[in-house]
Amino acid sequence: MNCIFCAIAEKQAPAEVVFETDATISFLDVNPMNYGHVLVVPKKHFADLTALPHDVIPELFQAAQKVAVAMVDALKADGFNIVINNGRAAGQSVFHSHIHVIPRYNTDNFGIKLHLKKYPEGELPRYGNIIRQSLV
Repeated sequence: MNCIFCAIAEKQAPAEVVFETDATISFLDVNPMNYGHVLVVPKKHFADLTALPHDVIPELFQAAQKVAVAMVDALKADGFNIVINNGRAAGQSVFHSHIHVIPRYNTDNFGIKLHLKKYPEGELPRYGNIIRQSLV
């Protein structure tokens, strides 16, 4: 397997690590949206969020929360975004599950553009039913 995040977790590739636990490693993104943008990564390889075992998820999100709190304090950020790109259509470019923790400032002049839609009459419950049926 040729995965840069696995190589970073195994200390075989360089990274500016800011936080580490037994199961996670958090390091600065080399192509940040804002300076201080951190990637929180499970040390074991899982392709995306859907592949994460349930016991890994809490530690991954606890690490993301800890990084976010420290980031806001240390960088005097006005807020932060937590982003998970899952799949190529969602913008995932490294296929090793990871969480982006991005510091945000009132003056950073960028946003995550959402193209919001409205459900046609009767479609909201139809979509709810479709999703609920897959949850069983």
